[in-house]
Amino acid sequence: MAGTLYLIPVPLGPTAPQDSLHPSVLAIIHPLSHFVVEQAKTARAFLKAAGTAKPLQELQLEELNEHTRNDALDRLLAPLRAGHDVGLLSEAGCPAVADPGANLVAAAQQENIRVVPLIGPSSLLLALMASGLNGQRFAFQGYLPAKEAERSKTLRDLESESRKRQQTQLFIETPYRNRQMFDSILLSCQPGTRLTVATDLTLPSESVQTQTITQWKKQTPPEIERRPTVFLLLA
Repeated sequence: MAGTLYLIPVPLGPTAPQDSLHPSVLAIIHPLSHFVVEQAKTARAFLKAAGTAKPLQELQLEELNEHTRNDALDRLLAPLRAGHDVGLLSEAGCPAVADPGANLVAAAQQENIRVVPLIGPSSLLLALMASGLNGQRFAFQGYLPAKEAERSKTLRDLESESRKRQQTQLFIETPYRNRQMFDSILLSCQPGTRLTVATDLTLPSESVQTQTITQWKKQTPPEIERRPTVFLLLA
């Protein structure tokens, strides 16, 4: 029989796995010897902290990231086909959400391989929970365009969709471009639109703030440069 693909959440920052993962998740990680990871170096650091039955050098780690060719998925599925359980790790948070691991999950589903998502921190849900925005209707938009003109148009379109459907829009940015994103939102969106900026979730430096565009313009910009941040808006 084929093995099981476990989707293993990873802490959202430099904290011990025991502080943010349930003991049942750590118990599943412990006996595994096969992993598919985004970056081997950081995955080994996580696995060392989480605890594994075998020494780190005996674990089988295969990388799956934005540089991985689609034809590599067949090789990544091989241990599962051979009956081994495999753990899929993201760099932070839940794998397969805004994450290249989704490709492996899709391939496993096509072969009727059992896929088990494990409980752990999700920056998107944590940000939505703390935002005070609409938690009944929401949409995650991933990364918006990097170029200013395209980004501004996309923000206006998302704001219009939010107003029409009363739907919270969630999106993220590469941390070193957070300030540009924040400035674009203030320039592109209407005064009464509410914007939440959720930064360093689950970390001691965590900050979640919701203000209207008008209110944001009247205060000092948040310190979000190079810090993982989720943006949410509701028109």
